[in-house]
Amino acid sequence: MNPRAYAAVDLGATSGRVILGTIEDGRLRWQQVSRFPNEPVRIADGLHWDLLGLYRDVLEGLRLLRRETAGRPTSVGIDSWAVDYGLMRGGRLLGLPYHYRDDRVQAGVDRVHGSISPEQLFARNGLQHLPFNTLFQLAAEGTMLDCAERMLLVPDLMTFWLTGVMSTERTNASTTGLLDPRTGEWDLTLAERVGIPPALLAPLVDPGTRVASLKGEVAAAVGGDFDVIAVASHDTASAVAAVPATGSDFAYVSCGTWGLVGVETDGPVLSGAARAANFTNEGGIDGTTRLLRNVMGLWLLSETLRSWMPSASVSERTASLKRLLDEAAKLSFDLEVFDVNDPVFFAPGDMPSRIDEWYRSRSERRPRGRAEIVRCIVESLAQAFSDTAAVAARLADREVNVIHVVGGGSQNALLCQAIADRSGLSVLAGPTEATAIGNLLTQARALGEIPDDAGSIRRLVSASSRPVRYDPR
Repeated sequence: MNPRAYAAVDLGATSGRVILGTIEDGRLRWQQVSRFPNEPVRIADGLHWDLLGLYRDVLEGLRLLRRETAGRPTSVGIDSWAVDYGLMRGGRLLGLPYHYRDDRVQAGVDRVHGSISPEQLFARNGLQHLPFNTLFQLAAEGTMLDCAERMLLVPDLMTFWLTGVMSTERTNASTTGLLDPRTGEWDLTLAERVGIPPALLAPLVDPGTRVASLKGEVAAAVGGDFDVIAVASHDTASAVAAVPATGSDFAYVSCGTWGLVGVETDGPVLSGAARAANFTNEGGIDGTTRLLRNVMGLWLLSETLRSWMPSASVSERTASLKRLLDEAAKLSFDLEVFDVNDPVFFAPGDMPSRIDEWYRSRSERRPRGRAEIVRCIVESLAQAFSDTAAVAARLADREVNVIHVVGGGSQNALLCQAIADRSGLSVLAGPTEATAIGNLLTQARALGEIPDDAGSIRRLVSASSRPVRYDPR
């Protein structure tokens, strides 16, 4: 008898994947079935996501997945980056969704803060101030909100196209700025206060909820019918669910385009100190809270390589980065680290020149040569991750003895060792595919293949993968 097969659609800010997972002999086994780029598109009114192209690639991935399974997949779950959305009317998408790096958002920040102060807003939604949070983006829409009937976040929009059901998964809803972190419900009063029609907000569902089966035409297109399960659809929520921790004394760094750094708590931390430190309270699986801060992540390296190799393919840039990391590891490092969260590094463009200017404007010695620039980025990220983990522990009144690094950054040995050295704590790196693993195991738990308790996912992750340990030198 063939084991059940689960499909994870994992949409990242630079690429998407369809992952096949099965549980055999008490271990999760997974394989990548398809991978596709996720490139933004700039048109006259700004920077957008090519969501139609992504949906086409998702369907193709599900077709390929059908061929990889002896039977049909049992279910599929979708996760993606947070905050971005599509506006809907009559079941139709009203234009391509904006990219969170589009520069229109400041008008929304000003409009929201004209209705509620930053201090009051944090007390209501518990979120780190990021100008691209969903409520700021919605406030920047202007008259478009009058045309829309629903707002669907990216994974919920994909789910709607697959099933015809409009809903919003709760962990991703917690990144919008419109969810009450105490109750886990939409704050309709806040929405009205900042000029966002409450009717835009779709019904909430928890991770592990069966949404529906595929629509008939979708089932025909992919070659089979199966269920769509709501997973922790914010990719960081799925990644943290798959941290192979055995206790509560850990901090995590979910490291991809962004570095999400924090601790897991039983409830929100809404203190003045948390707001002053610009921390956020986002929903996790099983009603937990992810007390974390967004730190500029591997974006700094990827955008640097894009500047140096504008015509190269992703694989060519990846190979070049590996060589540069090897060179960088051999260098002695005596520069000051730079502030990776400086807003100057947020927008796409010439990253090496901006780093150079950051040092020049402060009369600091600037990194020379490509290997030293890469080493400088890695050390600066490691310092920011270490500092943020320490603050998270203090805000949560939590003892932290180990830092788990999951996601793409867990493969960067130079970065993981630098985090251990700068934090003074051991680092456990892996799994790299934590987001997809959290997605797959949430489906398996929802369908009864693993126990329905809060620790079952992490126990199975620990049995299925072996993190690499880095001790401080």
